[in-house]
Amino acid sequence: MFSAMKLNADKLMLRETALAALNSSLSLPQALEAVRPHLLELAQADAMALCLMDVTHSLHFKWLVPGHRIPILEEYAGLIDHDFLRAPIFARPQTVIRSSELLSRKEYERTLIYQRSRELEPRFEHIMAVLLPIRPGSFGAFALYRHRPRAYSSQNAAVLASFTAHLMNSIRNCGHVQDITIGTNLLEELYRRPDTAFLVVEPPHHEVLRSPHAAVLLERWFTPSDLHSSGLPLPLKERLDALVDMAPDARLDKNVWVSLHADGYRTVRFIELPAPDGPRKWALLMHEIPISIPLPAEMKRKLTPREVTIATCLLRNWTNEQIAIELDLSFLTVKTHVRNLLAKLGIDSRADLLYQAARLNKPV
Repeated sequence: MFSAMKLNADKLMLRETALAALNSSLSLPQALEAVRPHLLELAQADAMALCLMDVTHSLHFKWLVPGHRIPILEEYAGLIDHDFLRAPIFARPQTVIRSSELLSRKEYERTLIYQRSRELEPRFEHIMAVLLPIRPGSFGAFALYRHRPRAYSSQNAAVLASFTAHLMNSIRNCGHVQDITIGTNLLEELYRRPDTAFLVVEPPHHEVLRSPHAAVLLERWFTPSDLHSSGLPLPLKERLDALVDMAPDARLDKNVWVSLHADGYRTVRFIELPAPDGPRKWALLMHEIPISIPLPAEMKRKLTPREVTIATCLLRNWTNEQIAIELDLSFLTVKTHVRNLLAKLGIDSRADLLYQAARLNKPV
């Protein structure tokens, strides 16, 4: 969790502005362009870029570079084997790593990355990067570059670290929208799909739109006594009220609501929709997931056999104590396995494991 102890009032205000900019669009290029000037000022960097990677079968990558072109990234395919930061960030996901931590200045100046950046301009005098697990087999590598020969400080790294979870969340939200819309309007496309359920709500409780399938699910999920006077189910209204009042850092692990029932899981993902001005609306994406949801093959490939067994138990909604008893393991061992497998999958919580597993079994 982010600590504000080392940031003065001006820096804290700039960080809030940067987070608002990052969440200003569900188009990832637009979100990166919006956050760029604020994040560069906050981290004292000169340029930034995001590399989206899919390593499910073989490596595929795409660079998103807001602002001015960075020519060296356009020929990255020929330099990837010389990227000295790639292995360290994959070894330590969600950990900010600075080039000065890995190499001495003389060693760094001998790297092909540095030499080629000098030829093409702008030169990479210092690099700071972090790996963002998005979902099994999918990652984002986010990098900040300095064109002047002054090394990044530990505070610069802490600033970037404070954005890591927000960047992952933004990429995931933008990815959900991109997967659904295929370049068309989000709500129009969602509305047309019979297998997709969603509500659009303008807080505190004004319902703007309800898809036909959402009406079916809501009638099945909730009784009349569960409804607020506005017609919104009280559990969803209460979660939305809480999210609206939360600071961005507090929202990160609470944007998925999960309820377990005899016939399966019921999940709702809350996504704040961008708006040029006025109140921000929220989309509530609803899913019904069978109780016997299997662990997707993409997830299995990332885990050890023991972790696969424990992940399967998590998808059955077993507690750590139940898993420990069933597998004859200590509670601490189970807790460690759970923490490790969630990190390997790039997943924040048990609720998100359920959501991502359902998405891979039957894409939203």
